[in-house]
Amino acid sequence: MSKPVIAIHGGAGAITRAALSAEKEQDYIQALSNIVAAGQAILTAGGSALDAVTEAVRLLEECPLFNAGKGAVFTHQGTHELDACVMDGRTCDAGAVAGVSRIRNPVLAARTVLENSTHVLFGGEGAERFAANHGLEMVEPDFFFTQERFDQLHRAQAEQGRVLLDHDGAAALSGDPLDPDRKFGTVGAVALDALGNLAAATSTGGMTNKAAGRIGDTPIIGAGCYANNATVAVSSTGTGEIFMRTVAAYDVSALIEYAGLTLQQACDKVVMDKLLALGGSGGLIAIDRFGNVALPFNSEGMYRGFGYVGDAPSVGIYR
Repeated sequence: MSKPVIAIHGGAGAITRAALSAEKEQDYIQALSNIVAAGQAILTAGGSALDAVTEAVRLLEECPLFNAGKGAVFTHQGTHELDACVMDGRTCDAGAVAGVSRIRNPVLAARTVLENSTHVLFGGEGAERFAANHGLEMVEPDFFFTQERFDQLHRAQAEQGRVLLDHDGAAALSGDPLDPDRKFGTVGAVALDALGNLAAATSTGGMTNKAAGRIGDTPIIGAGCYANNATVAVSSTGTGEIFMRTVAAYDVSALIEYAGLTLQQACDKVVMDKLLALGGSGGLIAIDRFGNVALPFNSEGMYRGFGYVGDAPSVGIYR
């Protein structure tokens, strides 16, 4: 049996080192390390992969450095619309929510859908009603407000209404290390537990200046999130529309199952070939049933980290 392991991501994009202060870089490194360690602790205690990825993504949602939960980006209308998905590789059960603005932790809502509904995906008011009825913490929409993201919206609107992928634009305003035009702020986690079960979770605030109602790959099973004990657990970050059109997360699993590719070969085929062929940028994190880890991205960088039980967390930003 492989050692339990967890991997996380906090978005991908083009790195501009000049925009990143040593202090800001340390903030990201510390956040990634702490969250990997929290996931490792759950796995060390015999916790499930599902619990580990849920908690890791909840912590990412609580950290305003990342575009999920607190610190989510704004729509064109100046609102927040958040998406999340959780999938259990043991049963292939999944739960997801899309377009929510009053649920403090969308990943917990997705987990609640997985455990308490025959449905897989709830949207908007229906998702919020479901979450409230199951006792999840609800907040006023301004809970998600941060000045950096609000300034970013105004910058995008000033530039001829340009839509910015996830939290693009932050570099010019806050010393964020990712290039203002190519940043994908989805967060996610994948894990393998001591019983050999896989799980994946993904959450996002979407795209700055996006049209109200736009939904990307994050809550779509097989695009932004996928887990199956027979193959792999995957969480995606990137150009959501391209990840949906290529069914990117599931494609990694299919290449392993049907083509006999290794984890790294399957990930490289999807990220370096299929996504790029359609103009898709970003990356993904993946753990296969043997405990192998892959963290490929075709952009210049990706916030990422992983850790096997008993090892120190390994984190990175740049290529």
